[in-house]
Amino acid sequence: MSQEIPVIDIAPLRHGSAEARAETAAALGKACRETEFFYITGHGVSPDTMTRLFDASRLFFSQPPEVKEQVARSRLGKNRGYVGLGVERLDTTSLPDNKEAFNISPNETDGVDGWPPLPGWRELMEEYFSTCLNLGAALHRGFARNLGVAEDFFADKFRKPLATLRLLHYPAAPAAQAGAPGAGAHTDYGNVTILAVNGVSGLQVRPRGGEWTDAPLIPGTFICNIGDCLMRWSNDIYVSTPHRVIRPAAERYSIAFFLDPDADAVVDPILSRPGDVAHYPPVTGHDYLQERLTATYGHQS
Repeated sequence: MSQEIPVIDIAPLRHGSAEARAETAAALGKACRETEFFYITGHGVSPDTMTRLFDASRLFFSQPPEVKEQVARSRLGKNRGYVGLGVERLDTTSLPDNKEAFNISPNETDGVDGWPPLPGWRELMEEYFSTCLNLGAALHRGFARNLGVAEDFFADKFRKPLATLRLLHYPAAPAAQAGAPGAGAHTDYGNVTILAVNGVSGLQVRPRGGEWTDAPLIPGTFICNIGDCLMRWSNDIYVSTPHRVIRPAAERYSIAFFLDPDADAVVDPILSRPGDVAHYPPVTGHDYLQERLTATYGHQS
């Protein structure tokens, strides 16, 4: 990588002055154009909260397979529930991923209760989901300012977003199928991803035109990246970055929050500079997400 992944204090986007918000927005914009990944501090999430979340994640994944399958994505429908080992293939040219996951998408319930019957589990996850929504809103205020539109440009497009909180478990390398990645090379679908890791590395990123490089662990931070939807919305001013998870030497857990816009939000490229021409036609948040999910799970058909 030609540059280190920057660490950005986003506290000003949450409660700072106009001048401080502008400086932070500029730092975000630089990261989204250049390194394409960035770490955030000033997020307000305590280490104790993260410890409780990872403990809850381990508790869920430690259950027998037949118990986890009772809340499987294939049973619940939409993008929620348990996803077993080998079900996903993020790199469609590779073997299926050697990971299992649990997707939490409160805005896609259809009245079906798909929560594991673990005491206090749902409440903890819903609280963190809400926290991540607020962090995502703060980041979008920075994106908007940097892209030359009103700071609240994205607000009415994320009233009931297609957001997913995703718990992930990667078995240690000896338990993996030979040649299977932890998570295959891919770019994320939505606008922004906020990732927490339990202290076991494995994430690698590849800036466009660059080589695969390890993303170091920095305690107390979240690692963020923009997805293809925001790249499209920015009219390619921002660039989404391929990344992958290699098979970890030790068991690895991560917690990712993927923020996609409302189902009926229209993703229409922002043209803020004279002479700009849209690179993409408008598309709704729902249609764009469904297209990407079909590619990920299509091999299961």
